[in-house]
Amino acid sequence: MPTSEPDRVPGRRTARFAVVDPATGETFAEAPDQQPDELDAVVDRARRAWYDWRADPAARTSALRVAADAVERAGDDLARLLTREQGKPLAESYAEIARTAARLRYFAGLSPRPRRITDGRPVHSEIRWRPLGPVAAIVPWNFPLQLAAAKFAPALAAGNTLILKPSPFTPLATRLLGSVLATALPEDVLTVVTGREPLGARLASHPGIRHVTFTGSVPTGRAVAEAAAASLARVTLELGGNDAAVLLDDVEVDGIADRLFWAAFRNCGQVCMAVKRVYAPARLHAEVVEALAQRAKTVAVGAGLDPDTRLGPVNNAPQLARVEQVTRQALADGARAAAGGRRPDGPGYFFPPTILTDVPAGSPVVTEEQFGPVLPVLPYRSLDEAVDAANATGFGLGGSVWGTDLDRAEAVADRLECGTAWINHHAELSLAQPFAGVKDSGVGVAGGPWGLYGNLRPFVVHRPQEA
Repeated sequence: MPTSEPDRVPGRRTARFAVVDPATGETFAEAPDQQPDELDAVVDRARRAWYDWRADPAARTSALRVAADAVERAGDDLARLLTREQGKPLAESYAEIARTAARLRYFAGLSPRPRRITDGRPVHSEIRWRPLGPVAAIVPWNFPLQLAAAKFAPALAAGNTLILKPSPFTPLATRLLGSVLATALPEDVLTVVTGREPLGARLASHPGIRHVTFTGSVPTGRAVAEAAAASLARVTLELGGNDAAVLLDDVEVDGIADRLFWAAFRNCGQVCMAVKRVYAPARLHAEVVEALAQRAKTVAVGAGLDPDTRLGPVNNAPQLARVEQVTRQALADGARAAAGGRRPDGPGYFFPPTILTDVPAGSPVVTEEQFGPVLPVLPYRSLDEAVDAANATGFGLGGSVWGTDLDRAEAVADRLECGTAWINHHAELSLAQPFAGVKDSGVGVAGGPWGLYGNLRPFVVHRPQEA
């Protein structure tokens, strides 16, 4: 049986649900709508597979490297399917697949290190590390493969097995990825399940799951944590952000405008750690708005499979409605659209890249996460005012400071209440660094060795010293 396919309930015909191409708004495929009661067999098989998978670290390393090669070989098929269901330009889909393979290779090269404790007693104490057991990974629709790999690569490298549930908006490329990984991994080490709710809720609360790792909204993350608490499973939650970019008064606007624009609008703004608010010095505010608006007006927007496209559609109808709503509210509050601002006529879930100015600080497009191609640019009079405004949010994922005096910019960055702060760039991550938010942006740490140890528990052995 392929690693990506769970058991079926005997005698039951599996229902299916529609998958929509966001560039057209039309159904182009279907995926299995698996039911919550099917998870018992899936989790049980993952538990049984765990006994062998955890026992041989060398075999795990080899399998993960073979899996990375398999992902790269399947890159063309994965990329086209990912673009079709997610909407992003094909070049970005290829980049996502490359990142998926890179994560597998990176974590294949990591292993936990025992540590000897010396405290003056006549005892040798050593900390060793053990895997947790079956892990549940619940992944959103903005980076289905990359975020899946961010969860399954460290979990598998640590010796756990994993059940992966993608968003119902983007199930197909993940199912294909599961089939590709099945050629490299032992049976039932990784299983992909697809379906609508309450499948995810049942997976998070399943008593056989020992770790739940989730990326998504704050309300859903709280529900996941509550569900996992029933079995005292560990949780890792990445719950989005409302990242601010603070521009200093010595910034060279023309020199940073392209980087700042794409820090906000890559993947149509559907990035947890995208720039979602810009704070510019009052004397430079108009220049910043004009530079960003010019790029918004000229960027090529279209279907992701079109090679000329730089910006694709919003992924799904509910998210498009959300983007429209916060934009309308901002305009009603007195904001002005320097570019974009209104959905065009025609098919698909397209919304033009929108630059908003004269936005009231209390408008939802400023105070909440819009998660789409809309960017408010707000002026400030003093740097303290800008830092206070940047920190005045329940989120704390990332932030950035832009200016020519790097020491000064770093001092300002150190004042931001977030998990990662960048200087003169934004949302660039190394596989080797920790990734975590503060406040409502999440619980736990992903990335680097921290991601590996997040999938392990300490085991301490004491033995007396030999005479």
